[in-house]
Amino acid sequence: MLLIVRRGTGSVVTWRRAQMVLLSAQGLAVAKIAEVTFTSADRVRDVIHNFNTDGFASHYPKYKGGRPKTFTLPERREIKKMAKSKPAEHGLPFSTWSLVKLADFLVAEGVVDDISHEGLRILLREEGVTFQRVKTWKSSKDPDCAAKKARVEHLYAIAASEVVPEAGEPEVIFCMDEFGPLNLHPHPGHQWAERGGRHKDPDREARPRRRATYTRPHGVRHLFAAYTLGKYQLYGHIKRTKNRSKFLEFCRYLRSLHPAEKRIAIVCDNYSPHLTTKRCRRVADWADANNVATNSSWLNRIEAQFTALRYFTLDGTDHASHKEQGTMIRRYIIWRNRHANVNHLRKIVARTNVA
Repeated sequence: MLLIVRRGTGSVVTWRRAQMVLLSAQGLAVAKIAEVTFTSADRVRDVIHNFNTDGFASHYPKYKGGRPKTFTLPERREIKKMAKSKPAEHGLPFSTWSLVKLADFLVAEGVVDDISHEGLRILLREEGVTFQRVKTWKSSKDPDCAAKKARVEHLYAIAASEVVPEAGEPEVIFCMDEFGPLNLHPHPGHQWAERGGRHKDPDREARPRRRATYTRPHGVRHLFAAYTLGKYQLYGHIKRTKNRSKFLEFCRYLRSLHPAEKRIAIVCDNYSPHLTTKRCRRVADWADANNVATNSSWLNRIEAQFTALRYFTLDGTDHASHKEQGTMIRRYIIWRNRHANVNHLRKIVARTNVA
């Protein structure tokens, strides 16, 4: 015991416990030991009692990661609700919560008796609430937006096997859109390269640079793509033009992937060739004749697939021809479909999806 106190190295907790036991062995009263060690008398009694029970092992406590959770489920829900609200909604003269302001407000409102800033941060992280930058959002002016959104989310629930489709409802759901125009020009991107500045290697090769383009005489191409929900498969055809005829041609291809008796749904945006207008009924007539349900929506999950496609096939490239560019896109789609069930890729896509 004396060696532990004289050594003065190691854990402070061990040193304090050994000091209390040593003073007790020298006949000092509990109150005097508490005064010397700047602690309470109850604390001194606990240390001495533990030493009498466990011996020297009591000087090396094995902590279990802190006290258990003390907040009830209603309290956690109310804390989460307060964190997601705006301070101005509660009559406070600031626009953003900080941990200090939020903790003080929760105590003042009687939501909790006491909460530390670190405890509040951990609780919010466990509830999935993080401090994020506000992003731009444009709301729809369509008076039927709520009904269309509910319809599309119902289709997504069917694809996720959360809802059993009723009689007449689609069993296969495609998210379809066009990607492009695909130009032949150097695309910006990122790459690994040796560092520059005063630490650079004088013998290293020059970094690749993007060439300047003054004319683009090769025209453009358009990628018609569809994403099958549930099976996580991506389909794509590259066309020279983007019009109603090419849209119907790609829809016929999607229809050929499944038996005629199986009803399918195609979720797409409100681009004019997609609409079943009175001026041109080709899309509506084809959908009625081929057991297809059409929906227009901005809640299109294929947009997340386009984000990955742009990153892996276009960023940092300078294709010499549309054939070379199209081959790269087709090879990526084949690779992506072979790795569709990889959890890491699915998490990235899920994070990008709107709904």
